[in-house]
Amino acid sequence: MTHIQFLTDRMREQPDALAIAERASTVTYGQLLSRIDSWRATFQRCGVGAGNVSSIEGEYGVETIAAFLALIDRCGIAVPLSRDSAVHADAFLELGEVERRVRPGGNPEVADTGRPATHEFHQELRRRNVPGLVLFSSGSTGKHKAAVHDLVLLLKKFHVRRHSYRTLVFLQLDHIGGVNTLFYTLSNGGSVVVAPDRSPESVAATIEAYQVELLPTSPTFLNLLLLSDVQERHDLSSLKLITYGTEAMPESTLDRVARAFPNARLQQTYGLTELGILRSQSRGSNSLWVRVGGEGYQTKVLDGRLWVKAESAMLGYLNAPSPFDADGYFDTGDRVEVDGEWVKILGRETDIINVGGSKVYPAEVESVLLQMDQVVDACVSGEAHPLTGQIVVASIRLSGEEEPNAFKIRMRNYCRDRLAPYKIPAKVRFSTGPLHSLRFKRVRNL
Repeated sequence: MTHIQFLTDRMREQPDALAIAERASTVTYGQLLSRIDSWRATFQRCGVGAGNVSSIEGEYGVETIAAFLALIDRCGIAVPLSRDSAVHADAFLELGEVERRVRPGGNPEVADTGRPATHEFHQELRRRNVPGLVLFSSGSTGKHKAAVHDLVLLLKKFHVRRHSYRTLVFLQLDHIGGVNTLFYTLSNGGSVVVAPDRSPESVAATIEAYQVELLPTSPTFLNLLLLSDVQERHDLSSLKLITYGTEAMPESTLDRVARAFPNARLQQTYGLTELGILRSQSRGSNSLWVRVGGEGYQTKVLDGRLWVKAESAMLGYLNAPSPFDADGYFDTGDRVEVDGEWVKILGRETDIINVGGSKVYPAEVESVLLQMDQVVDACVSGEAHPLTGQIVVASIRLSGEEEPNAFKIRMRNYCRDRLAPYKIPAKVRFSTGPLHSLRFKRVRNL
């Protein structure tokens, strides 16, 4: 029995059901099984087997998914790389010790790099005879880290059947959220739906065309979705569940999403590259309070920071010391408020702005700025100041022309009754481009 046999067995239960829809083509579970078999044969022919470290390079699609699953089935160590990480591809290939490059799309290719994979964590996966997964952190602290997972531990939670959804995949396979979405959808007999791109118009059109029920995304993208008014041009009533994560959600954005999609349940998700995705339950669709944890996870809050211990935690980093404490807990770096079993994610410790000893959480300020007329997007960060230590700086994207000083006066008047004086941005920068990364996560300190 292979480590994904539970998954392929469930596919065989409904061979004619829709497995993947991408652009103008669809694939049933029976056809997906055939593509997995084909890639399994390709890997065998090319000598890609247990313990081999192989990249899977490409965007979400039938061939990428089939190659990824076939590699796991053969107990390979997968290093997914999407277009989002293209600028770092060479560094990631070296850091991950990739031995074979697999390019499933277009003209499929399996190429030997001549690079040996000798790191102790790769060796440990080989000793266990289990498939592995290497994912790279976002590098928000200045350095990308390569996290190595035992995939059997990550897959464990998917053995239990849960709700089946027709799901639009938003995050790619080189993101822990994208991996989680794929396995959740396939393990429950749902359908993976791929939009041609991640523009609001394309996503909305795809939701309407395939009657998508679940949209997992980020607060930044939900804000862009509302601003584009695509819900006025497309029927999005099929949505039953909208999940959001990867960054703190501004309260004003959550309120607007709840009003725009009254028939969809909104749920905050929580996870990290190093730990996997925790089970979560929001107190309500318009609430930022969430309960996280579940089977295989333990949580604690120390000095206002959330710590998590996970059975599915990574083995470690390929290029950094172990981040776990003596009891196996991981410091997430997220500041939280606590109300019994509920927590509210305030933001990363590294994002907090200290103005004269008072803490400012960027999401709170962004929540207010995003309610202003003509503000398309806002991203708040700190800047060093000789008197107060730091000041609040707002990067603003407007929908139209406005004289800078006029906007600053309007902004201060608007914020005066909504924010404490030290939270009101002291400096404003205007941008005509996006304030988010390719993963639709706000980029601070632009």
